[in-house]
Order: sequence, then structure tokens, then C-alpha cells
Amino acid sequence: MLNRNQKKIIIPALSFIVLILILCSCYTIDEGERGVLLRYGKFVKTTEPGLGFKIPFIEKIEKISIQKHTMVFEKIQSYSRDQQPATISVSVNFHVPSSEIRRLYTSYLTLDGMKERLIARKIPAQVEIVFGQYTAISAVQNRQKMVQDVQEALGTIITGPVVIDSFQIENISFSADYENSIEDRMKAEVAIATHKQNLETAKIEAQIAVTQAQAQADSQLVAAKAEANSIKLKGAAEAEVIRLRGEALRKNPELIRLTTAEQWDGKLPKTMIPGGSVPFISTK
Repeated sequence: MLNRNQKKIIIPALSFIVLILILCSCYTIDEGERGVLLRYGKFVKTTEPGLGFKIPFIEKIEKISIQKHTMVFEKIQSYSRDQQPATISVSVNFHVPSSEIRRLYTSYLTLDGMKERLIARKIPAQVEIVFGQYTAISAVQNRQKMVQDVQEALGTIITGPVVIDSFQIENISFSADYENSIEDRMKAEVAIATHKQNLETAKIEAQIAVTQAQAQADSQLVAAKAEANSIKLKGAAEAEVIRLRGEALRKNPELIRLTTAEQWDGKLPKTMIPGGSVPFISTK
């Protein structure tokens, strides 16, 4: 039997041990994590978020994040298809599916181990390979296409317990000489495009001028034809009048004397040619 003094020592000690055992047997997993339950270092199961229990000192929990993560790779050195050196900066977003937790742990133990051995080794190599398929100018002009090519290559070569969500090329830097040559080329292309636009504008203006001149010429031609037809009709009318008058005079000679009488003002000439006859109009 324990005396009173021994009970005072043993009971608090046992209570403390029990409390330690209870605390050691409990664990919590956050919503963005999954737990790996190990028994003597052997995988037992994957635990879900919330409160869980394990056997103290025999089992333990390793937590692995399933949230999205980002890795940035700066200063990847590569050469384009036309042998232009470039420094490329890229970023990749990825996550570990909850169904792949066991595979990740058995293959890499931790998330950092997977990042180092799987992602960090393969992404720079794939960037260099894909960039080498583009010329320097096409890599700049078709940047989005190159991003798609790298992402497709990563989806093929990275077959571990990870999903590549997105890949981005943050920057592509060429040598200063090549940057200057690109700038000069762009200026030349802009100048050529401006010249072509000016030529097209001049061509259109010339076509408009030709069309206006043709319309004016057609208008003048129509007016000339109308005037000619008018003169022709007027001349034909006058000729017809003359013809009719001549025919009338031939048929009635007295019309001449009538016309003369109508036009005489009743005055005799003030001067007469010697031996000339005096105008006389007989009337009835």
C-alpha cells in the first residue's frame, strides 16, 4: 500500500503521463493539407482534414500540402535556332492531388523533395529544348505559342504525383547588340509599312481623280452631242422654212410685190442714178 506522501507524488505523475499520452495521440490536419499516417516508418493511410488519433510513440503524422505552389526559374541560359544567346525567366504553378499523396511520400518523402528532384531538374531542360526550336525573332513574336509548347512538353515528361496547372515565360533577354538590331529592324518594317500605306493612298487618290475626269469628260461629251443635235435640228428647221418660202414664191409671184410693199416706208429715194427708173408700186 502506498502511503500518503507516495500518493501525492505518484498520482500527479500518472496524471501528467496520461495527459502527455492523450496529447501525443491527437493531431489535426488543415483543409489545404493531407496527412500521411506512419507506423514504425511504414505507410498506413492518408488522413483527411480535421481531428485524428494515433498511437503515441508508435505512429506519427507527416503533413503534405495540396494547395497550389509556384516555382520561379530565373536566368535560364539557352540558344535559339539561329544561335542567338538568351536569358529566360519562367514560372510554373502546380499542385499535388490528394489521390497522389502516398505516391509522393513513397517516392520523394516530402513536397520539397519532389520539387527538387522532379520539377527543378526538368523544367529548365525543357525550356532550353523548346526555345531551341524557335528563332530569336519568332520566339518574341510567337511567345504564347512557345508557352503552349513548353507546357505540353512538361505534361509529357513530368509524370510524377503532381499536376502542372500553368506555365509562364516571365522574360526573354537577348544581348545588347541583338536588342539593337531588333529595334532597327522594327523601325525599318514600320517605315516600309508607312511607305506602302502612302503608295496605296496615292493609288486610291489617282483612281478617284481618273474617275472624276472620266465623269467630267462623259458629261461634256453628252452636252456636246446635245448641242450638235440642237444645231442640226435648228438648221433643218431653217432649211425647211426657206424651202417652203421658195416654193410659195414660185407658186405665187405676187408675194414678192406684196412683201416689197409691206417693207416700203412710203418714201422715195433722195438720190437717183441717172437714167434709172423710179420705183413704182401699182395698186388696185
